[in-house]
Amino acid sequence: MFEVPDDKRYLESHEWITTDAPVRVGITEFAQDELGDVVFVELPETGDAVTAGESFGVIESIKAVSDLYAPVSGEVVSVNEELFDRPELVNEDPFGDGWMLELDVEDETAFDNLLSPEEYREQIE
Repeated sequence: MFEVPDDKRYLESHEWITTDAPVRVGITEFAQDELGDVVFVELPETGDAVTAGESFGVIESIKAVSDLYAPVSGEVVSVNEELFDRPELVNEDPFGDGWMLELDVEDETAFDNLLSPEEYREQIE
């Protein structure tokens, strides 16, 4: 069974987001398991705008290259630059040290459109 923390919201495409400002975004344990060993992560730069449901970057593993999707719209206030040298952090700690970016969210009601932990658990079972 995969870990699905109760303090986050989720996208069907397997990204997670915290709800405390600034919000933090990453991919789920299920997603990193499906991808296999992550070898490269491409992320936006601080100050860039991201749009809910649109790609904000790319994650590459030994199996596949996949787009990363923004759970909400906002401005990138921080990027986990450690992932550029150590992309395997996504595999080792997807909900901790493997986070990808922090956002200043435009609209707090955007969280209402995301999956609850219960809904996400049902999706991956």
